[in-house]
Amino acid sequence: MTASDRSGAPVPEGADGTGPLVPLQRAAVERGRTFESLSVPNYRKFFAGQAVSLAGTWMQSVALAWLVLQLTGSATWLGLVIALQTLPILLLGPYAGVLVDRVDKRHLLVATQSAAAAQALLMGVLTVRHDITMAWVLALSLALGLVNTMDNPARQSFIREMVPGPLVRNAVTLNAVVVNASRAVGPALGGVLIATLGVGVCFLVNAASFVAVIGAYLAMDAGALRPSEPTPRAPGQLREGLTYVRRTRNLFVPLLMMGLVGTLTYEFQVSLPALATDTFGEGATSLGWIVSAMGVGAVAGGLVSASRESTGIRPMVLSAGAFGAATALTAVAPSVQLAAVALLLVGAASVWFLSVGNATLQIEADPQMRGRVMALWAVAFLGTTPVGGPVIGWIAEHASPRWALGVGALAALAAAALGSAVLRRRPDAPR
Repeated sequence: MTASDRSGAPVPEGADGTGPLVPLQRAAVERGRTFESLSVPNYRKFFAGQAVSLAGTWMQSVALAWLVLQLTGSATWLGLVIALQTLPILLLGPYAGVLVDRVDKRHLLVATQSAAAAQALLMGVLTVRHDITMAWVLALSLALGLVNTMDNPARQSFIREMVPGPLVRNAVTLNAVVVNASRAVGPALGGVLIATLGVGVCFLVNAASFVAVIGAYLAMDAGALRPSEPTPRAPGQLREGLTYVRRTRNLFVPLLMMGLVGTLTYEFQVSLPALATDTFGEGATSLGWIVSAMGVGAVAGGLVSASRESTGIRPMVLSAGAFGAATALTAVAPSVQLAAVALLLVGAASVWFLSVGNATLQIEADPQMRGRVMALWAVAFLGTTPVGGPVIGWIAEHASPRWALGVGALAALAAAALGSAVLRRRPDAPR
């Protein structure tokens, strides 16, 4: 396991099997550069491929929300569709982590990304041909959920194989930056495409965008990777992983905090379309812009966070509190313009919370357990959506989207209170 000081910042490696930093990377760490992990060629390829593919993914996210609202006019249905995309993570995520620990992660990622591309292509063809129905939407959402159950923990733990320990925090944060930069570009482009060429084109463009990330995985220098030793098959590995997390404070508490926030706060795919259409009476273009505003804020916050090395429970408490406060401001915003301003703050706080929690788990987890730990992170972040998505959708439809956002704000503040209580109870423990 990577060593860390009391603040949670990683110390230079060498004894954990990942090897020392090369001079260029060591200089980057010493200068604290925001883009220091891009000094690793394999990570640069990953970063570039993700930038293209994720823009298409966010475009599809907006297109899917718009398609469901067109077909049903119901935020509850939208919540159910998003829940189906994440239900397999909730039910199968922990076991998927066991499988990820047993295989070559790069080869697995090529397979999962290819399957996701096929799903987007079929969605696009059916929609363009006007053959799409809610039955198809539900079935293909479930299929994508099954793909993501394996893809998410593999992709998260693969970051640790591309970069040495001192660069993990920066690499995780830059990955969050590219996710949110794509959120800024993808929805805005998606809104334009929906208004001009139709919703089906968004799915087709997303299918094409997977070529970039699949090509990046195939072009990597396998000899420069730092793969963890595959875990041999053995009985009780799932239980072993759960026990390990429960006994490790700096893994268990962040996962509990993310469970709260992931269930009720990160349901913006449900709450924001309802806010744009029901509360403000706006169209697809405005929906794209408010989602993009959140992405712009996340990029700005991520770039600041990438230059810092803080990990642990204390920064998670601070970021969760900021996340809850900013979400509350969005809930009470009187106009779509002011909501967009508030969402800049939401984006910054959300990527701060997400990157600190993710990096904390990556650094604290034993290499042989990393797949299982990151699978539990996926369960807490995405797998809770089958519970939270329908709840937030129901609140948005039967109370108002403002109340739906307010509940999310309270959940983030409750997570901050939970972490703070743990720190007060054991002030002498590593934070």
